[in-house]
Amino acid sequence: MGGPVLWTERLCLRRPRREDIPASYAFWSSERSALMGGPWSMETLVAETEGLFAQWDKHGFSLFTVCRKGEDSGIGGIGPFFPETHPEPELGWSLWNAADEGQGLALEAARAARDWFFASSSYRTAVSYTDPANARSHRLCERLGAVVDATAPHPYGDEPTLTYRHFAGGRA
Repeated sequence: MGGPVLWTERLCLRRPRREDIPASYAFWSSERSALMGGPWSMETLVAETEGLFAQWDKHGFSLFTVCRKGEDSGIGGIGPFFPETHPEPELGWSLWNAADEGQGLALEAARAARDWFFASSSYRTAVSYTDPANARSHRLCERLGAVVDATAPHPYGDEPTLTYRHFAGGRA
């Protein structure tokens, strides 16, 4: 289960492993995940994690597990992913413990994952589908240089969705 390993000032981004499931379950089974489609059962989380493994195998990219430098335990999942239900790749993020929020970790990891994605693939744009109530994700999208794309199709049917578009090299 190889794959790229990305390093930032404070973080290591690596391919997810089954051993990451318990740490991510603390987030995905909680109300903190409600703006991202949760809470999930363990069964759903295992299926979603298996889907990430399949995306890595099929596309050569998917969410990374984020770890603090010098540690191997995951604190979040961040990066590009492209499930069968999506019309195009999405850049997504979650920090699994509220204590890790507000330190710039999601921005640091998302920047590294986004830059790697554009440098290592033929894609020139990606989206972030957000719940209209998820102000933290909106701010992160904007700090990453993404812009609202009201015309982008999304995979969530009639659910209200605010889509941000990321561009290789910054804004269009």
